[in-house]
Amino acid sequence: MTAEIAAAGAIPTGLDLSEEMVMRAKQKYPFLNVQVEDACHYRTNVPFDAVFSNAVLHWIKDAEAVARSIWLALREGGRFVAEFAGNGNVAMLTTAMQQALEAHGYTWAGRNPWYFPTIGEYASLLEQTGFRVTLAQHFDRPTPLKADTGLRDWLDKFADYFFSDVTSADKASIYRAIEAKVKPQLDQGGQWMADTRRLRIVAIKPTEVTAFT
Repeated sequence: MTAEIAAAGAIPTGLDLSEEMVMRAKQKYPFLNVQVEDACHYRTNVPFDAVFSNAVLHWIKDAEAVARSIWLALREGGRFVAEFAGNGNVAMLTTAMQQALEAHGYTWAGRNPWYFPTIGEYASLLEQTGFRVTLAQHFDRPTPLKADTGLRDWLDKFADYFFSDVTSADKASIYRAIEAKVKPQLDQGGQWMADTRRLRIVAIKPTEVTAFT
């Protein structure tokens, strides 16, 4: 997406906390300026016209720090556009995971790595930071899973967060329990669909800033 933004005529700077992801991006798009940076603490001496984020912000629980970084990175009149997972995202799946884990004697606390705000929570956070929110949408966007492996492949992707301390035998049993729990809602004639929900946000840093310095 950063390459597409560059192709449209912008001069983008790409950020990611993962050194591996940045290295892969540089190899594939050597003409792009991509950097290893923490969005919670990123600072720039040259303000940007816009900040764009896709499918990232639900991975960063310190949303206040990120909003502040974005605010400081923008020039007055600059815009912030983002889409990420919102409140209720994969709720059926996480509820089924919690129930299956607890039924097998595992605690749920501390496993969920995500930040899924409501539209009101996130819009309010941006307003408290100083932004003027011009668009805020919260919508369902069911996501098809792999046809051959379906739900199990999805569970494997996040196993390091949810099942790192689970024995192999228990994991197999937990997977079966999760699958049975959500199958009536998420298996649509052989095609598994994750119950994903998204927030889409557009906000502006006002041109006359007095309250926030």
